[in-house]
Amino acid sequence: QVQLVEYGGGLVQAGGSLRLSCTKSGGTYSAYAMGWFRRAPTKEREFVADIKWNSGKTTYANSVKGRFTISRDNAKNTVFLQLNSLQPEDTAVYYCGADYYGSDDYDYWGQGTQVTVSS
Repeated sequence: QVQLVEYGGGLVQAGGSLRLSCTKSGGTYSAYAMGWFRRAPTKEREFVADIKWNSGKTTYANSVKGRFTISRDNAKNTVFLQLNSLQPEDTAVYYCGADYYGSDDYDYWGQGTQVTVSS
């Protein structure tokens, strides 16, 4: 059984930075891609960024492009999300997901980590 555990959320002032990490355990094969999503209060979950595990190709939502960076450590089965120039509208629960089949329908999810940005 695949498990994803996120770390690194917290409270930060506008303009500040945080680094999230997500470590995958279990499963026989590497995921096709791993990604970060977020859900703000009263809003639906939205895509933030993903990374193809083998190629390292990254994709970002327009709202975070140039501010957030996704990366991975293959040996540690860990994906990172560096959040810079944070704004209050970035406040959300951030979730890590694993897409095993390349369908963009993520198969496994972490429990989420809260990011709160104060103005």
